Amino acid sequence: MNRFMSAVSQIIHYSLPRAWLGTHLRITATLLLGLAYGFSASTWAAADEGARAADGTSAMLMRYREGTHYQKVPTAAASRRDGVEVVEFFSYGCIHCFNFDPAVEAWEGEVGGGVAFKRIPAVFNRTWEFLAQAFYTADALGVGEEMHQPLFRAIHTDNINIGDPALMAKLFKDHGGIEASDFAEAFDSFSVRSKVQQSKRLGQQMRLRAVPSMVVGGQYVVDGSMLEGGNDEMLKVVDYLVDLLETERTMLEAAAGD
Repeated sequence: MNRFMSAVSQIIHYSLPRAWLGTHLRITATLLLGLAYGFSASTWAAADEGARAADGTSAMLMRYREGTHYQKVPTAAASRRDGVEVVEFFSYGCIHCFNFDPAVEAWEGEVGGGVAFKRIPAVFNRTWEFLAQAFYTADALGVGEEMHQPLFRAIHTDNINIGDPALMAKLFKDHGGIEASDFAEAFDSFSVRSKVQQSKRLGQQMRLRAVPSMVVGGQYVVDGSMLEGGNDEMLKVVDYLVDLLETERTMLEAAAGD
């Protein structure tokens, strides 16, 4: 029981500052403590009233609901034991992804160590398949970071036709230092083409409706079309879902270790 109460205390300490999950976690923690120690009716009422008033979180809690603001992945994967994986499905050919990318970069720089972030190119058509091939080529050549912004800018700022293999090769040379022959070999390799097909199947499995989309913990998917705030609000929902999964895992581990 002491180990159980210690874990509950850690959850309370961790979650109280989180305004948008505050009410739910305060009530949950109060219930757990009450079950352990046996609260009187007046204590229950006072605790519940305090939880609902704290930080004005009741309205915030109601903002994000499954089926409205995010969807359960049809074939949900198990959560990571060492944290939560967040995946952005995007395309270099998508102007909304281009505009959203600075916010994603800033979010990635601030997110805690318990979150593992990665990008996967969406494949909705032949053009995006070609761009996904460029993404995995950069990854295979070890210049994924170096090529990410140049590929976006080439399309949406510089109006370069990177569908032309020669211009694509030049882009890799200019920004990644990759020779044209090395680019061509990687671009047409079996491993790169296989990863493109895997991305295509994964997007279908997640039932993506639009990009950019974010998949959290292999269990929940959200895109801007689900939200009044559009893409600007998406990362708030991602943070909400990350905390939801982290809290669930902490409580399950505490219960298993009791």
